[in-house]
Amino acid sequence: MTLLFASTFDDPSPWLAEITRALPALETRIYPDVGERADIRYALVWKPEPGLLASLPNLEVIFSLGAGVDALLVDPTLPPGVPLVRMVDHGLTEGMTEYVVLHVLAWHRQLHAYRSQQGESRWRPRAELLARERTVGILGMGTLGSDAAAALATLRFPVLGWSRTPKSVPGVQAFAGGSATEAGLGEMLPRCDILVNLLPLTPATLGILNRRLFAALPRGAYLINAARGGHLVEDDLLAALDAGQIAGATLDVFHREPLPPDHPFWHHPKVVVTPHTASVTHARTAAAAVIDGIRRHRAGQPLVNLVDRTRGY
Repeated sequence: MTLLFASTFDDPSPWLAEITRALPALETRIYPDVGERADIRYALVWKPEPGLLASLPNLEVIFSLGAGVDALLVDPTLPPGVPLVRMVDHGLTEGMTEYVVLHVLAWHRQLHAYRSQQGESRWRPRAELLARERTVGILGMGTLGSDAAAALATLRFPVLGWSRTPKSVPGVQAFAGGSATEAGLGEMLPRCDILVNLLPLTPATLGILNRRLFAALPRGAYLINAARGGHLVEDDLLAALDAGQIAGATLDVFHREPLPPDHPFWHHPKVVVTPHTASVTHARTAAAAVIDGIRRHRAGQPLVNLVDRTRGY
């Protein structure tokens, strides 16, 4: 029984140390040292080469190293009958909540304006709102979005959450269904002073952060995108920022990564760029999910956090 680790972005050492400690009979290999492909039953991957998984004739389960699986689903050779498991881990969730709270508070308390004033040696107190006077909307109320929404609610922000199906989170008003111009999302957007995107990237959400959505927000709203670069129409955001419809944006994900040095986001005064670090999967906490999945599969028990390929998450 063999597991293949395939990621050019992650150090395999801590992952394989945790897995082999718990499952000493499991052989592990690190791509590109695949060896005899017929031996491999499990694959733990992040953005593997297209065709790699299809080349493993006895593959039984694919585990994603990250919460998002869009990079896997775009591979036309992805084996259709092999279960795909997305990463759900408390460390990943906590990291995302920290990121969202950090940047919501930074925009709310005008940190970026004060940093700009500091560069000019200018002492200018600004009018401040209380958290209860600024509404935060969250797109995507899965594991990550629900946890971030709950944390913001404890800080007394009015929190609105939108998802494909209704979700119940204490202190959060839920909206579901519809598009940016229909009931559901269209009802929520005009109330959002800060909008946080944590949606999965699917054909239905591709380009959802666009000119029409920005126009539906209150003038002077803020945007935080910590999901996928494919959600954002970059030119539409630049136009909304320059027109003042969007007052500022925190962007962690982009169409091209690394973000090219000549991209206008780097030097735009209203944009904060972080290098896809909103939440990182840590082996010390997340390896347990992979270990549990392998144990479940070997015992004939149902796998958890299975991806529904028709929905894209």
